This record gives sequence, C-alpha cells and structure tokens, in this order.
Amino acid sequence: MRAFTYERASTIEAAAASAASHPSTRFIAGGTNLLDLMKLEIEVPTHLIDVNGLGLDTIEKTPEGGLRIGALVRNTDLAADKTVRRDYGLLSRALLAGASGQLRNKATTAGNLLQRTRCPYFYDTNQPCNKRQPGSGCSAIEGFSRQLGIVGVSDSCIATHPSDMAIALRALDAVVETVKPDGRRHAVPIAEFHRLPGNTPHIETVLEQGEFITGVVLPAPLGGRHIYRKVRDRASYAFALISVGAVIQPDGTGRVAAGGVAHRPWRVEAADVALPQGARPATAALLADARPTEHNRFKIDLVERTLGAVIAEAKG
Repeated sequence: MRAFTYERASTIEAAAASAASHPSTRFIAGGTNLLDLMKLEIEVPTHLIDVNGLGLDTIEKTPEGGLRIGALVRNTDLAADKTVRRDYGLLSRALLAGASGQLRNKATTAGNLLQRTRCPYFYDTNQPCNKRQPGSGCSAIEGFSRQLGIVGVSDSCIATHPSDMAIALRALDAVVETVKPDGRRHAVPIAEFHRLPGNTPHIETVLEQGEFITGVVLPAPLGGRHIYRKVRDRASYAFALISVGAVIQPDGTGRVAAGGVAHRPWRVEAADVALPQGARPATAALLADARPTEHNRFKIDLVERTLGAVIAEAKG
C-alpha cells in the first residue's frame, strides 16, 4: 500500500472543500472495497477523507411521501428498517442477498453504489485492463468471461457492476443526492448515475472528482409484490451470475431490473411494458442488444428463467 494522508471531516462543507484542494482524494466510510483496492495498488489515492462523523446515517420520510436514506446508513440497518421492509421490500431483499453479515455491518449506502467491478482481470495487475489502466486493452473479451457482461458492453470492457442494492434502487427510480467540490448541491436520477463503458470504462459514474454522495431518495411506495432473485455459484458470499429485481402489481404490470449482465444496473422500460406478456417477451426487450461471449451466452436463458420464476412467485 502506498503512503497517503488522512483527515476526519467535521462537516459536509469541509469534506467538499478538502476534496477540492487535494488532487487525488477518496472518501472513506466502511472501506470494504476501497481498502482492498488500495492494498493491491489498483486505487492509489494520495489523500483519504474519513466521512463517518458527518451524521449522514439516518432514514427519514420526505414531504412527498418517499424516503431519504443517508449516505452513511449501514446496509444492515437499511435492510432491517421497518419502513423499508414494509414499503420497499425489494431494497431490503436485495441488501440481504449481498455479501455477508459482517460486511453489511460496515458497508454504507453510498459505498455500495460506488463498488468497483469484481472482474478477475481488473484485480489481476499482471493483465491488461482498460478499467484499471486506460488504453491497455481488455483481457476479458478473449479470456474467461463467464461472470461478465452481455449487454451494454463495448470493445473496451465487458465488466459488470456488482451491487445488489443498486438493482433495487434502479427498479424503484431512486435519486442520488450529492455535494460538488465547490459546495453546490446536486441530484442525479439513478438511471443516469452509472455510465456504460464505451471507450472510457475507467469512468464509472457521472460524479466529478471529489463530488460527495450525501444520500439517496426513494419516491413514494409502489405497492405490489417486491421480489429479488439472485443466481450465483454458491448460496452465500458470492456475487451474482445474474439477478432479477421486480415490483409486480396484481394486474401483472410492473418494473424489472437485472444485475450481473451489464456495467450498470440494467433496466429497459420496454421490458416493463412487456412484463404482463410473460418472461420471454420481457427478457427479449430487456436484453435486446445483448452481445454475449461463448462463455456467458447462457446468461440470456438464465435471466428468462429467473424472471419466469419471479412472475410465478408474484402470482402466488
């Protein structure tokens, strides 16, 4: 691990100002992903800003009938919150499907959104990786790609976003609230927050350097059945081969988002429209532009079968 400086921010404004004055800054809270990346010298910040003391660890109702979740709310607390369990069951189920109890006790809402890919070539510093070293190439495209992306991919990267929580937030149309380095407040719809790889897979979100997430806002509850299904190689402590998160109403209409298939939480509104017609039409719309490799072509069928199981569960 390379040397770095460290400070504890006392206010949001102080954190933003410090980020603006240091050229290579990372915010740290739980550190469940960042510290591993620093040990491997994939992330090499020169300055860390500890944001645990900023008081962003509350869950509050909004005037519009929704919910504001502080950036520092731990995954365990968010999944167990009675309002989240009652009104946003998809979010609670997605959180409980992720990681382990120990990690959920440390991991935060903002950190979960900012997780970096678990592509094995990203973590192997002996292999070319455009995400880790822009312009070096993508080892995964001609390599072992069973766990990697099939839709929204590019010739530069086929990595996937690993967050379960983000799949639920995408289906629920959440909004991410931030503070820019100059102190200005900003709100970003979750649909626009994560970027597709294109020619710049190392730029994973729309955040500016030093921009700080303060919270996530959920709109008023949708009702219906909230279901999250995660398919993985082992029953726990594993990232998704694919996952399906859905909110389905009694008449069969609803929303669906998929994980383990793309560089960001994957939702296509045409799939929502096709949902009442069944799993096959909805999957065809969801994965219309899929570009699988020979190793992960099975994911198309796996999404369809998993979505079929979700629809069947919703019907009781």
